[in-house]
Amino acid sequence: MSKPPVLVTGGAGYIGSHAVLALHDAGWRVVVADNLSNGRREAVPDGVELVEVDVGDGAAMARVLAERNIGAIMHFAGSIVVPESVSDPHFYYRNNTVASHALVGAAMTAGVRHILFSSTAATYGAPDTVPIDEDTPTRPINPYGWSKLMTEQMLRDIAATGAFNYGALRYFNVAGADPQGRSGQVGKGATHLLKVACEAAVGKRPHVNVFGTDYPTPDGTCIRDYIHVSDLASAHVLALESLIASPSESFTLNCGYGRGTSVLEMLDALDRVNGAPVPRVMGPRRAGDPPQLVASNRRLVERLGWAPRFADTDTIIQSALDWERRLYA
Repeated sequence: MSKPPVLVTGGAGYIGSHAVLALHDAGWRVVVADNLSNGRREAVPDGVELVEVDVGDGAAMARVLAERNIGAIMHFAGSIVVPESVSDPHFYYRNNTVASHALVGAAMTAGVRHILFSSTAATYGAPDTVPIDEDTPTRPINPYGWSKLMTEQMLRDIAATGAFNYGALRYFNVAGADPQGRSGQVGKGATHLLKVACEAAVGKRPHVNVFGTDYPTPDGTCIRDYIHVSDLASAHVLALESLIASPSESFTLNCGYGRGTSVLEMLDALDRVNGAPVPRVMGPRRAGDPPQLVASNRRLVERLGWAPRFADTDTIIQSALDWERRLYA
C-alpha cells in the first residue's frame, strides 16, 4: 500500500501527538498543523514538520495541503472540555464545527481524498443501554457532543458526492501516556479524571474532585470506558490504511475496550499503583456528564483487525503516573 503524506491537525496536542508518533514509527511522512493554543512544540518529534497555523483558516490550510502534496488528513484539532462547552457553546461550535468546515473546504480545494476525524462518545448523549454500538441513537446532551456530531454529518453528506472518503472514530475516555515517555497529557486546566488525579498524586494539586456520587450506578459515580492513548493511536493508523485501501468506503467506529470503570474504582486503582492514597473531595454533579458510557468495539476489531496492547487498567495508570512524575521533576 502506498503511503501518501499525512497532515495531522492538532498534532502537537495530547491524542494528536500520539497519533503522530504511531505514524512516524510506521514510516509515514507526517506534517503537523497546530496553532499551539493547547499543543506544545516539544510534543512534535524530530523529523516531523510543524506548521503553526489555525485550522479554521481555510485559505492557509489549502496552501499547506497543496504545497506538501498531502493525500490524507487526520483531524484532531478542536476543543474537548464538556463543562466549558456548556458555559461557552458559541466558542465550541466555532472552534469545532466551523473550523472543521473550513478544513474540509481546503481539503476539497487541494484534492485530498481521505479524512480521518476525531469524534467522541459524547455524540450518544446519555444512552438507555450499554455497551453502546454504532447504531445507538445519537442524542448529545452537551454542545461538545453536538459540535462533533454536526461535523460527522457534514463529512457524511460531502463524502456521498464522491469528494473523499472518511472515517469517524468515536473515542470513549482516553487516558495514559506513551510507554516510552515521548508524549503525554499536558494541556492547560486539565479536566480528565486520571490526569487530574495523577497531578494530585505528585503534589501539583491538593486533591481530586469527584463530581457526583448519586448517579444510577453501583457506587453512585460515573462509569467510563478508559482506553490507553497509544492503543487509540494504533487504531488511527489502521483506520487510515483502511481508508486508502477502500477509497469508496467510509465508516464510523467506536474506540474503547468494552468495559466500564467507575470514578471511585479508577481512583482506588490509582491509590494502589501510586502506593499511597490520593485525597478526594466529593462534590455535586458536573453539567453535561452522562452516568455511563461503555463501548461496543466489535466493529473496530472486525474491520481494522485492531488488537490493544495496553488495556490493563494498572498499565494505563502507571503510564500516566510516570508521565506526570517526569513533568513534575
